[in-house]
Amino acid sequence: MGLLQKVVKNEAMRNDPPQIYGWKVFFLSASACFGGMLFGWDIGSIGGILVMPTFMKMYGITPKTAANLQSNIVSVLQAGCFFGSLVAYWAADKFGRKPSLMVASGIAIAGIVIQTASDGHISALYVGRLIAGFGVGAASMLTPLYVSENAPRAIRGGLTGIYQLFIATGVMLSFWVNYGTLGNLKGNAQWQVPLALQGLPAVCLFIGILFCNESPRWLARADNWEKATSVLARLRNLPPDHGYVQMELDEMREQLENERALIGGAGFWDLQKEMWLISGNRKRALVSIGLMVCQQMTGTNAINYYAPLIFLNLGIPEAQKGLFATGIYGVVKMVTCAAFLLLAADSLGRRRSLLWTSIAQGLAMFVIGFYVRFNPPVKGQPIPAVGYFALTCIFLFAAFFQFGWGPCCWIIVSEIPTARLRAMNVAIAASTQWLFNFVVAQAVPHMLKNVGKNGYGTYFIFGAFCFSMFFFVWFLVPETKGLSLEKMDDLFGVTDMVKEKNIADEEAHRAPVEIHETTANVPHGDHKNAAAVSHVEHGDKNTREVRL
Repeated sequence: MGLLQKVVKNEAMRNDPPQIYGWKVFFLSASACFGGMLFGWDIGSIGGILVMPTFMKMYGITPKTAANLQSNIVSVLQAGCFFGSLVAYWAADKFGRKPSLMVASGIAIAGIVIQTASDGHISALYVGRLIAGFGVGAASMLTPLYVSENAPRAIRGGLTGIYQLFIATGVMLSFWVNYGTLGNLKGNAQWQVPLALQGLPAVCLFIGILFCNESPRWLARADNWEKATSVLARLRNLPPDHGYVQMELDEMREQLENERALIGGAGFWDLQKEMWLISGNRKRALVSIGLMVCQQMTGTNAINYYAPLIFLNLGIPEAQKGLFATGIYGVVKMVTCAAFLLLAADSLGRRRSLLWTSIAQGLAMFVIGFYVRFNPPVKGQPIPAVGYFALTCIFLFAAFFQFGWGPCCWIIVSEIPTARLRAMNVAIAASTQWLFNFVVAQAVPHMLKNVGKNGYGTYFIFGAFCFSMFFFVWFLVPETKGLSLEKMDDLFGVTDMVKEKNIADEEAHRAPVEIHETTANVPHGDHKNAAAVSHVEHGDKNTREVRL
């Protein structure tokens, strides 16, 4: 805890009780983030499997059909992920975060078994990847949502960012598994073993979540305040009546009351109105969508999926050497992501990390593009010095991505939504990520083949997107570090809207009373003691006359 406080120079942490940073919240975050490893293991393994000679022979992949088949095999999983992440929103809100994560892991395991047993039948491989995609997509949406709802505010960025660390770890492990199986196994085992091992993170996710609690914020949203109090107190290592626990519960209660004041119902269309008709919520949804589009258009998954092919284009000819270089790439991603989470996520913050890495990533991509355009590698010739610099930029790009656009996007989209819309907002963001992941997976093989000689235009396109992201963040993305989830309403102006609505409602229900004296309908001679008082009640448009 002392080291953590030194690293995370955060005012919220210095004011929080130290016991809330116990092992329970870290165990919970690590268990849930096996969903990220599941994601990373697939995107890392399939690229290496596609270039294995035994796999290509088994599925009839030839130089003529390679671009189409490779893009189809890769992208069918993204199609499943897109729909899985959307359906997971409904399941997470109806049944809870914990059971939804367990079901997602089971679906992923079933899909991986089908892939491994496909035995050269391309249709079975497609079906298996589609089913696995449902589970992977659901886990990609549920994991950051679940972690952010359980994490203390001061280290929420670091804990939610563990999701990206596990993605990078899964990518790295899968790269080295591919390298090892190609060099040491024979026949179909070379590609079947890496496919089967994709199920390892799914099994770990199921077992880990089995021992974790339900999200206290989901319990509060379901009006189960007794259980929410118990879970939160256990998670924070504090008694239920402790001031810190009560403060968090009061913030949850206030936010839920504010949301219900703006939009009364809780049905699907009520929540859609709440998301798109209320300015602050609409801004959050659009920022989340924009972040996920930008994340994919950096080109990161172009390298993850097709790293061996890209290294081949940069002058590394053999599959074995390409997989070795890919393994080093995975190590760089994992180490730099860990460094970011430890050193910068909750100290440098989200916004500044996104800004400087936008420029750095763009520069790295442009260097690679210039090399491929003006001094491309020649088959059979050694790689020139500038070529080694371009290869270094691939690794630098990975490091820059893990210091900004990798973890920060998942952190922001899971922490900025309001309580009732958090699952829906994260689901929309995750499905957007998978949609553009699908686009990249489909497009990159064709881009490397057709966009300029040796595909040099591919790197310029991704580099240009990286530079444009700087302006998106500068004008539209606020800093969120150190704020509780409930304080995001203040940041996006929703709290002020609630106050204005409450004032307007009070004024509308305030009934002015007008009293009139009259002698109408009073018998002659009775004016002395007679008076008519007319009470006009404007609030319910009912007029009453009382005669005395």
